Amino acid sequence: MRIGLMMGPERGRYRHKVAQLAADAAAAERDGFSSVWVPQIPGDFDAFVAITLMGQATERIELGTAVLPIQTRHPIAMAQEVMSVQAVCEGRFTPGLGVSHDWVIEGQLGLPYERPAHLMRSYLEVLNAGLRGPGSVDVENDEFRVHSPMDVTDWGPTPVLLAALAPVMLRVAGERAAGTILWLADERAVGEHIVPRITKAAAEAGRPAPRVVAGVPVALCPNDEVDAARGWANRALGHSEYCPNYQRLLDCGDAKSEGDILAAGDESAVADRLRAFKDAGATDLAVRVLALGPDRESRRESHERTVAFLASLAPEL
Repeated sequence: MRIGLMMGPERGRYRHKVAQLAADAAAAERDGFSSVWVPQIPGDFDAFVAITLMGQATERIELGTAVLPIQTRHPIAMAQEVMSVQAVCEGRFTPGLGVSHDWVIEGQLGLPYERPAHLMRSYLEVLNAGLRGPGSVDVENDEFRVHSPMDVTDWGPTPVLLAALAPVMLRVAGERAAGTILWLADERAVGEHIVPRITKAAAEAGRPAPRVVAGVPVALCPNDEVDAARGWANRALGHSEYCPNYQRLLDCGDAKSEGDILAAGDESAVADRLRAFKDAGATDLAVRVLALGPDRESRRESHERTVAFLASLAPEL
C-alpha cells in the first residue's frame, strides 16, 4: 500500500500559499512519499494551479486532485486543463474527480444536482475521449453533444480517479475510471462496500484491478490523548452532518464521524490502524495530517513529528 499526503493551501495565509504549496510538495518528494493529493476547497486556491506549482517544484512524485467537482467545468474544458497540467507534470498527474454535494452545487453555485451518477457516466465518455491525446473528440450522449479538436499534449495515458461512494458511482468508477479516491470510508466500508463493488465492475468491463485510495486523517499522540484527538478531528474536519453522501458511506462501516476515521495514538497504534486499511483492500493512502496542540508552535511541532513518522513508513507500508 503506497503512502501519500493530502495537503493544500492553509486558510488565511494568503500571501504565503504559492510558496508553501511548492515547498510542501518538494518536501514530500524528499521524504519519500509516493504521492501528494490536493483538495478543491470551496472558495479557496484552485487545485489545478496548486498542482502546476507542485509539478514545477518536483521531479518524481505523483500529484493528484482529491477532488475536483465536474459541474463547474465542461468535459472538454476539463480535458484541456488536465492535459495542460499533465504537460507540466510530465506524466505524473492523476486527476481525482467527483460530483461534490448538493449543498455545494445547488446551495453555493446555484447549479442543478440531479442524477449525479448519470451525469458522471456521460461526462467521462467525453473526458476519456479528450484524454486520449491529439485528435478529434466526437461524442453524443444524454448530456453532451461534442465535436471538438483536442491538441494539447501527447503525454498519456492519464488515469482518472472518482470520488465514488455509492453503489452506482462505484460501478461507474470500475467501468470507466482507474479507481476511486475516498474520504470518510473506514476499514469495514473499504473492505465490504467499496472494494468488492468497484473490483467486480472493473472485471466485468475488462479493465485492470482498480486503485482504491483511502483518505485517512492521522494524528501522532500519546495513547491517553486519543479521545481528545478524535474530538478535535470532529471539530476541525467535521462536515459530514451536512452531506447525505457521507452519511450513507459512514453507515457502510463502523465509524460515525470524522473522529472515528482518525488514526491516532503512538507510532504502533497509528501503524496498526493504517495496516488495517491495507488489509481491507486499499492500494494507497492519502494521509491528512491533523496537528494537535493549544497554540501554533505546538501544532507545528505535532505536524512535523507526524510527517516524520509517516515518512519512515513511506513510500509503501
